[in-house]
Amino acid sequence: MSDASPLIDEREAEFGDYFALLKPRVMSLVVFTAAVGLFVAPVPVHPVIAFASILFIAIGAGASGALNMWWDADIDAVMTRTQSRPVPSGRITGAAAKQLGIWLSVIAVVMLWLTANALAGALLAFTIFFYAVVYSMWLKRSTPQNIVIGGAAGAFPPMIGWAVATGNISVDSVLMFGLIFVWTPPHFWALALFMNDDYTKAGVPMLPVTHGTTVTRKQIMIYALLLAPVALGISFTSIGGPVYFAISLVLNAAFLRGAWHVLHRSDAAAFADKFSVERKFFRLSLYFLFLHFGGLLIEAALRATSLDMASWPQWV
Repeated sequence: MSDASPLIDEREAEFGDYFALLKPRVMSLVVFTAAVGLFVAPVPVHPVIAFASILFIAIGAGASGALNMWWDADIDAVMTRTQSRPVPSGRITGAAAKQLGIWLSVIAVVMLWLTANALAGALLAFTIFFYAVVYSMWLKRSTPQNIVIGGAAGAFPPMIGWAVATGNISVDSVLMFGLIFVWTPPHFWALALFMNDDYTKAGVPMLPVTHGTTVTRKQIMIYALLLAPVALGISFTSIGGPVYFAISLVLNAAFLRGAWHVLHRSDAAAFADKFSVERKFFRLSLYFLFLHFGGLLIEAALRATSLDMASWPQWV
């Protein structure tokens, strides 16, 4: 991997270019799920420590994004969806992106360690390593299971938030990890279905490229079926409750219905309507994750105001 940018742009880099390196949309999801992990934990956290911890987790997520953009600049330059990113467009050099990613990683890990605890800092360090090295440098270009295994990187943030508050790992935090981990493959494979040409041009072995769209559609359905019990199972833990259960029940019904429609699509029909069903399922998957974690926040708020049902396990 070269540190040189694939293209040349004489314009001097602006603040917005460096901010774009941090993948702010991905960062926002990381921040949200980490914050939920922190707030639903049974141990109260001082607001200043909570704010600082979330800030350093966000910086760590941004560091991962910068390292990913440095390493993937060559394939980003080929794909239409990513050609305008700062490094392939030449607005920022690969060397600058790498340096920024490394320094932000060090700052985020050390400061989270000092602000919260050693476990939270260690989990953040492992998350950055997993995304930048295990996923970006190894899995992404070598196996169609890249997003299955690599999805763990995006699943760690709620565990980090939980560790900030409690200093440990519990069944609750592992289940939040599991929710994101099992959600990731159908989410990204839906994207891969309508971005298949980009991945083919770049030589990225996403499942539709290596095994075809029919296999991909079947795998989306399988993972949707696996996801439902994980999502609904959180209802019966200390962080779940009847509100979360109702939200999860509706969302999983919609998700399974969407996966069923994706499964029964032919390539001809998909091309004819520009993959509208697949695009809708991809958008649904975003709401799916956001609303599940939103439901956990609601349950935490109800417990905090003593309005929750203490007998939830017996309520059903």
